[in-house]
Amino acid sequence: MNYLSILGIFLFFSCNIKKPTSEVEKWESQAAAIEIIRDDFGVPHIYGKTDADAVFGLLYAQCEDDFNRVEQNYIWATGRLAEVEGEEALYSDLRAKLFMTEEEAKLNYEKSPAWLKKLCNAFADGINYYLYTHPEVKPKLLTHFEPWMPMYFSEGSIGGDIERIRVNKIKAFYESGMEIPEMEIKELQKKEELEEPQGSNGIAISGKLTQSGNAMLLINPHTSFYFRGEVHVVSEEGLNAYGAVTWGQFFVYQGFNEKTGWMHTSTYTDVLDEFKETIIRNNDNLFYQYGEELRKVDSTSVTLRYKDGNLIKEKIFPMYRTHHGPITHAVDGQWTASAMMWEPIKALEQSFVRTKKEGYKGFREMMDIRTNSSNNTVYADAEGNIAYFHGNFVPRRDVSFDYSEPVDGSNPKTDWQGLHTVDENILVLNPENGWIQNCNSTPYTSALEYSPKKENYPYYMSRDQENFRGVHAIELLTNRTGYTIDSLIRLAHDPYLPAFKTLIPGLVKFFNSYDDKNPKLREAIEVLKNWDYKTSKESIAMTLAHFYGSRYYKEGKFQEGMTAMERVQFWGSEPGEQLQIFEATIDQLVEDFGTWKMPWGEVNRYQRINGDIHQAFNDSLPSVGVGFASGTWGALAAYGARYTNNTKKIYGTRGNSFAAVVEFGDKVKAKTILAGGQSGDPTSPHFDDQTERYINVKWKDVAFYREDVLNRTQKRYHPGELK
Repeated sequence: MNYLSILGIFLFFSCNIKKPTSEVEKWESQAAAIEIIRDDFGVPHIYGKTDADAVFGLLYAQCEDDFNRVEQNYIWATGRLAEVEGEEALYSDLRAKLFMTEEEAKLNYEKSPAWLKKLCNAFADGINYYLYTHPEVKPKLLTHFEPWMPMYFSEGSIGGDIERIRVNKIKAFYESGMEIPEMEIKELQKKEELEEPQGSNGIAISGKLTQSGNAMLLINPHTSFYFRGEVHVVSEEGLNAYGAVTWGQFFVYQGFNEKTGWMHTSTYTDVLDEFKETIIRNNDNLFYQYGEELRKVDSTSVTLRYKDGNLIKEKIFPMYRTHHGPITHAVDGQWTASAMMWEPIKALEQSFVRTKKEGYKGFREMMDIRTNSSNNTVYADAEGNIAYFHGNFVPRRDVSFDYSEPVDGSNPKTDWQGLHTVDENILVLNPENGWIQNCNSTPYTSALEYSPKKENYPYYMSRDQENFRGVHAIELLTNRTGYTIDSLIRLAHDPYLPAFKTLIPGLVKFFNSYDDKNPKLREAIEVLKNWDYKTSKESIAMTLAHFYGSRYYKEGKFQEGMTAMERVQFWGSEPGEQLQIFEATIDQLVEDFGTWKMPWGEVNRYQRINGDIHQAFNDSLPSVGVGFASGTWGALAAYGARYTNNTKKIYGTRGNSFAAVVEFGDKVKAKTILAGGQSGDPTSPHFDDQTERYINVKWKDVAFYREDVLNRTQKRYHPGELK
């Protein structure tokens, strides 16, 4: 065959190949290269040729499970909440815009490396294809997603550092130019202290302590329920990650691949500082003092939209910035800038690259990106390594200044002086005791006597603050060997509550110190005296202790500066209000339930009514008893409430949500659990199919390898095929 014949055949086929020209054809072409397999618990296993294919399928699958939460996270993150919730959300939106406008997000996207842009494109395409193929889904606001939207993730967890900046401070500054009154600040702090604590548990076990000789990892985040879905995402470019993804993220945030596992816990590392600026007005220009010079304040404005009845209205807000960061509030009458990590390109890069690392060397190199700012990392791998990184983004500072308070921004010496290297940060690697734990507690007890020493680090690296979960974990881990996946799960659900071992004996002692013992309290005191401080659905003592301890936190006196744990120690040892508070507790229980003899499972309930993000709990509707307890009392398997809807009973809203135990070896093995189930759709069989397993500690086996996934397949399809 001659050259002209070959050329003719080539041109014929070239002209007849259907090339995608429209957006829909492009989506359909990519979807054809992606396979989603749903296992028997509805967990999506997404397979793609490229990482971008996998991301497309991942976002499509997330939307299938809970588009409501995907959309809500981006409405909030991009600063458009007021368009849905009304004028009261304007300052949440302004906070988002103070740190990054839409124009800046687009610019960051354009500056991203090509591989990251492909993932951002796939993120948007996966969601938009879902909306195209599901016209029955009616978004509240976002009818089309854009590839620059992921730039609003400061790093792994939605919320993260930006939520540390109080919206009410911004509101007070913008509406009156003043700071929040001190009494209001104290009330806010008290309210936050009374809330179910946020945080997580991470435990890594060396192979020398396990039956198999393989390292193990407990992944135990404490978030609001249904905050993260469970996913498995695989590509032919080396991606094979399993774990929890915050709705709308395109990377597994807490999880594992075949060789490594990573668990994040909220950190006490100081990653956010406030700088009081000396502002000088010259005609229409604003300047701020910096050493011997005057620098111009960067002044812009932003137009925010908000819902008012059936109308959408607009407000224009000025925005001010110094080199320290945006002006967010006032302190001592001075404009104050808030400084935190805000490098979205590098942060997204680190969050995705982390999921593909296959050993400590690569994982440690990834940590050099230093943008995982709000979290610690507990780590284990198939090589047998266990490690703990306390923070990752730590600005270097002059220790002569107290950065726990706002510092003088006019003094150049207060400026951040670059970042500490990972080696300079608090780091634990393969300690001799064979285990590492972090429960949002001090890193200086993370590995017994092999823990880092406080005196070796600047004060701002961490608070030396213990909590009852940390105390509990250390007690359970010390001198224990022979771990299996199941025994580590049992350890993670140990029912003992060390806070009550500290609090309750004092109450009993002070009651018995009086000759004229209050007869109304005698029987209840006897119940507590004979209690083993373990929670269960059947325990009446647990009910008494929970309501007593909760009331003490609301009403009890304590010395200024005491931590939550120190308060309990004080209330349990020093004579004071114990009997008055306990009598009020008994009265409350009798008023609410007709008796104080309430088993804990009758009071402490699980209820999921529908797919709403904020559940309208109702005592008259069906619910299930739960034997777990609040992390406040030292429960590792935390189960607590952040809101009540004025119910008498307690309905869990946060704590153990997604959790996993992973064993690394020649092949990775794991078990996981979700509160409720994979889907946010009440009509789905996976809306609540894990509820009984969750309550009864019967975790499910993970299908990680393809042959296992195929053996447990319920649905197998390409995006767009199933409605």
